[in-house]
Amino acid sequence: MSKTFTAKDVADHKDEKNGMYIIVDSGVYDITNFLDEHPGGPKILKRMAGKNATKQFWKYHGKNVLDKYGGKLKVGELAETAKL
Repeated sequence: MSKTFTAKDVADHKDEKNGMYIIVDSGVYDITNFLDEHPGGPKILKRMAGKNATKQFWKYHGKNVLDKYGGKLKVGELAETAKL
């Protein structure tokens, strides 16, 4: 069963000590151990850690990238929040 995270939960994971999570669409991904594998380097991942990276992700990547790496990095889903 997939874990559900709030945006605040993800925001708490913004450094290597606490783990580094990003949001892409409604998925939450643990990128902590992917930093050195990232073809674009670790700097951009560290900058986006703890945040919603959907816009930046799709600007530079196609669906094939999410298909290739998403399965091993995904740790859960973003909880739906009420839009007021």
